[in-house]
Amino acid sequence: MKKLLDNITAEVTKAFVEAGYEEKFGKVTLSNRPDLCEFQCNGAMAAAKQYKKAPFMIADDVAARLQGQEMFASVESVKPGFLNLKLSEEYLAEYLREMQADERYGCEKTAEPKTIIVDYGGANVAKPLHVGHLRSAVIGESVKRMSRYIGHNVIGDVHLGDWGLQMGLIITELHERKPELVYFDEAYEGEYPEEAPFTISELEEIYPTASGKSKEDAAYKAMQATFELQKGRRGYIALWKHILSVSIADLKKNYDSLNVSFDLWKGESDADPYIAPMAEQMKKDGFAYMSEGALVVDVSEERDAKEIPPCMILKSDGASLYTTTDLATIVWRMKDYHPDQMVYLADKRQELHFVQVFRCAKKAKMVEEKTALSFVGFGTMNGKDGKPFKTREGGVMRLERLIAEINDEMYKKIVENRSVKDENAQKTAEMVGLAAIKYGDLSNQASKDYIFDVERFTSFEGNTGPYILYTIVRIKSILEKYMQEGKNPNEGTILEAVNDSEKNLMLELSKFNSVIAPAFEEKAPHKICSYIYDLANAFNSFYHETKILSESNEEQKKSWIRLLVLCRDVLETCIDLLGFEAPERM
Repeated sequence: MKKLLDNITAEVTKAFVEAGYEEKFGKVTLSNRPDLCEFQCNGAMAAAKQYKKAPFMIADDVAARLQGQEMFASVESVKPGFLNLKLSEEYLAEYLREMQADERYGCEKTAEPKTIIVDYGGANVAKPLHVGHLRSAVIGESVKRMSRYIGHNVIGDVHLGDWGLQMGLIITELHERKPELVYFDEAYEGEYPEEAPFTISELEEIYPTASGKSKEDAAYKAMQATFELQKGRRGYIALWKHILSVSIADLKKNYDSLNVSFDLWKGESDADPYIAPMAEQMKKDGFAYMSEGALVVDVSEERDAKEIPPCMILKSDGASLYTTTDLATIVWRMKDYHPDQMVYLADKRQELHFVQVFRCAKKAKMVEEKTALSFVGFGTMNGKDGKPFKTREGGVMRLERLIAEINDEMYKKIVENRSVKDENAQKTAEMVGLAAIKYGDLSNQASKDYIFDVERFTSFEGNTGPYILYTIVRIKSILEKYMQEGKNPNEGTILEAVNDSEKNLMLELSKFNSVIAPAFEEKAPHKICSYIYDLANAFNSFYHETKILSESNEEQKKSWIRLLVLCRDVLETCIDLLGFEAPERM
């Protein structure tokens, strides 16, 4: 189904050509003066120089050919040469009828589905998720959902930090605390216990203790334990598997509370077998060379405005780095999945790292020429003081604590409103709380820092998740009352608008397919947030000005109910793309 704006542009372009002007001047945009018109074309202003003719004369020529056209209620040529356009109510109603008849509401699937891997977790095992993990999780989940909605084959990968020094730190500290464990007996050849010798709570206490000791005690043997683990020592591998098992179970629980899921639970360890052959191949092909004992690849280009340092593959002691594991991960992803695109979500301060990795992968031909490598860098989530979000005590806040605080706030508001019975209040609070968190984050452009304001994000008024959900619930309530009258909301058809607020709502609905495609292309969930905020406002204006259920004209009432059904469906589709859902009541 063609976008409404494209249909209008096609008609105006045809008029330009018929009047003797080039078709490039027929582009139509949304009006920047909605008090005067709904759409505008400024092509006559641009054409004036080429045709050595006053712009208002060109606009007059085009307007004359558009008069009486069924698409438009009015076409005005306004000096110095603007075309002001208003859409016909019947044409708009027909467009919405066609939109409602389409299960995708006019948003076409791509004709060329691609395989896209979205790398958006990045959590370290043995450490709890904290607020710093929020943005990659919620933005990445939305990017994955948008990509799937467009019709691509999408694989979400958590990409765990599970193979570095933190593993050696935990093993070393565990050895100091429980040296009798069979995992530390190198002579042991039997089967290791199935149950881990620690809980997630113990694990989360062990890691920071070990990290602190390693900074103070040069003799602390974490580096040695890491080395032995990576060389395949049996007992250490068994402990490592326990660490993974216990950590991943806890991570899944936390990600579930954010309605975030992954298709792959892979980590840096999965890339490790590819590192040595990758490094050898890069040396063999002449891409990698030794510099001050380290193995590096030059990735600078003539067009660079600032210096891009060489990409380090192996340190002078042979150890790998983040660049190494990221490159090796690209190797196994290409081998196993042959993706057309890989999208990475990470703090925007890591941009240089990804420039180096992507250039190195392209230069060393680890990926095909057509394989796209994309970095979506996000800003910092800050407190009201403008500094990175902390607990009242000044520490980094655990993600589950943040979620709990938001849920408690929503529960209080819902109970105060007495809008939901006690047994459903907690579940409703969790749904609305999730919307508050996700919408609060996603409504900001990803690359920008933002203030996480609990009071504002949990408000039922303004540009917030709870406001969007309240609008959806209001629509559901009207539809439920309509059905209680014994009527079917799926009967009837959308008629032409009878007032300005209804037409405005219809115009907002018609934008759906013109919003989703660019939001996907630009990896920009904030565009969907902006759209549904405008749509919710348009609905609420219509609702306050229209007595829907008390309308005596049954055909008119059916038309409005059908309009509400479409509005509900579009809003719910959009919030699903953002990663949350609406309750039945609030």
